[in-house]
Amino acid sequence: MQIHEFYGEELEGVASESFMPVIARTRPEYHGGVAFQELGDALTLSRSHWGGPMSSVRTDRMAARATGDNLMLFCVHMAGRAYIRQHDRFAELAAGSGVLSEARSPWKRVAPTAARSLALRFSRELLPLRTGEVTEACARSVDAANPAMQMLSTYLRRLFQVADDLTGDQRLDAGRAAIDLLAMALRDVSPSMPGGDGAAQVLLDVMRMHVREHLGDPELRVEELARRHHVSVAHLYTLFERIGTTPGAYLREQRLLAAQAMLSDPRYDRAIAGIAAAVGFRDLSTFVRAFRRRFGTTPTGWRREYLAGMLPRPC
Repeated sequence: MQIHEFYGEELEGVASESFMPVIARTRPEYHGGVAFQELGDALTLSRSHWGGPMSSVRTDRMAARATGDNLMLFCVHMAGRAYIRQHDRFAELAAGSGVLSEARSPWKRVAPTAARSLALRFSRELLPLRTGEVTEACARSVDAANPAMQMLSTYLRRLFQVADDLTGDQRLDAGRAAIDLLAMALRDVSPSMPGGDGAAQVLLDVMRMHVREHLGDPELRVEELARRHHVSVAHLYTLFERIGTTPGAYLREQRLLAAQAMLSDPRYDRAIAGIAAAVGFRDLSTFVRAFRRRFGTTPTGWRREYLAGMLPRPC
């Protein structure tokens, strides 16, 4: 095992040498550390702690120099908060989640708090997925609730602990087993993974219909929508990217549109609190704030102005 402690500006050198070349920024009093287990040629497992806010950028120029570089990095976020952007995708990392990035494309990573992580660095050829699938999997958060992600996280933590006691061949076998677990976890996050584009679209349509038919169910939230359709939350977000939104934003929009239609119907004279409950809002004040943000007026104001002929009929 190799261990490196670093302070302030030393972060950039350690990150570039240990993971891949980046431009790193942090405060002068910054302190962190990283420990490495070599598992085989171009295959390492590391455990890191980052002592405060930091950012690292892999620039276009750095990525261009690495056109033939097949280096990949999969990070398991253990504590704190972090964000990564690559291929015009933005992934937010919570404890237990993971994210893949590749050296051949620019990226930016930001950690606004102290953080801890495990990282598996490996050659792209070791991952048993097609080139397009690998690129599509980058910068997509793998949900901590994903069973495959849970298996991978547990395995990597244990492997880091016992690697010193393994022979060289055993380390290599263990590292390749980790790559196979990673491939299993990644198949649930990318829209181009096996399963077919048509099947994904059908599933998305089914979930959108389910939302519209169950707007009054206050239990219907993002996690519950994923559970009812037997997918991970991460995959749910991937599917809703197809229509340019998130599952939470889609659910909220449909609820507010349904409330708007009720308020615009003179035959529907239910009190505002009743309308809020009818579209799944437990709290009246939350409903009023959301309605105002969306339509620029309160539910009461909308009803009054619409019935007075001052507003166009909602679509």
